Amino acid sequence: MPAPGHRPATLIPGRAVFPHRHLTGIAGLQPHEITFLLDEAEQWIEANRARRKSDELAGLTVINAFFENSTRTLLSFEIAGKRLGADVVNMHAAQSSVKKGETLIDTAMTLNAMRADAIVIRHQSSGAVQLIAGKVDCPVLNAGDGRHEHPTQALLDALTIRRRRGSIAGQRVVICGDLLHSRVARSNILALTALAAEVRVVAPSTLMPPAIEAMHVQPFTDFDAALEGADVVMMLRLQNERMDGAFIPSTREFHKRYGLTPERLALARPDALVMHPGPMNRGVEITSSVADHERSAITEQVEMGVAVRMACLDVLTRAQRGVEGWA
Repeated sequence: MPAPGHRPATLIPGRAVFPHRHLTGIAGLQPHEITFLLDEAEQWIEANRARRKSDELAGLTVINAFFENSTRTLLSFEIAGKRLGADVVNMHAAQSSVKKGETLIDTAMTLNAMRADAIVIRHQSSGAVQLIAGKVDCPVLNAGDGRHEHPTQALLDALTIRRRRGSIAGQRVVICGDLLHSRVARSNILALTALAAEVRVVAPSTLMPPAIEAMHVQPFTDFDAALEGADVVMMLRLQNERMDGAFIPSTREFHKRYGLTPERLALARPDALVMHPGPMNRGVEITSSVADHERSAITEQVEMGVAVRMACLDVLTRAQRGVEGWA
């Protein structure tokens, strides 16, 4: 059943409320389009909690093509597709012809020839999802591409904040950690600033992207200073697999300056929300006592991920299913 007060709009004057064929990133989405996806996700939260299956995508086939390892995102998309009644097929890169030298374009053409109704793609190269989206006849959803974007993670984070804090506009959100390599940070910054949050970003200078002020955020290298008045504290994982040099002296030193501890959390607002996209390096970017605290929304983020991905699969396949108002 839809959440109380949920109005599943299909049109705004003169145009579809979500006119995009694919979801390759948050960049390019209007604030009302982001809000629309969050509103659509609301109706799936209780259905997911009740483990209720829908037949919205009955008869459709969704391919999860993951060229990069994942646990949470892959399982979340698989559960989302199955809860909607779709036939879900998972393709792992280690078992694919990519390992035999097949090009990305050839892979796209192969996937297209299989006549899937939607393809979810995770890839280690920035821009790979956009390239594939331009070669196939069905909707494509980005499950993370290189350092570029991870749109459904940003949407589930925004949904978590909205439900726990009541709104996104005006919230002071502090994002701390490996900003340089984080597609999660990029998508979150795009989504949260579009929805009028005040975003502060914190990292050592070696992990701070150049000219990040252009994304309408306030950069800090002092975590303690950034935490003043924070409503939400979002920690990021150190992505050692993407580092090709010495970006930090040691994990111990990183934790000392940028780890979220109970003492450091006390510098934020008393009701500040703690978030982390996972997987967590406990004792590095966050202590267990903070990760498992009642102010932590980390497990709720995982739960919201299923609802958000159900909404995205539903919305992007409506034209194929002939849903009224979606041409």
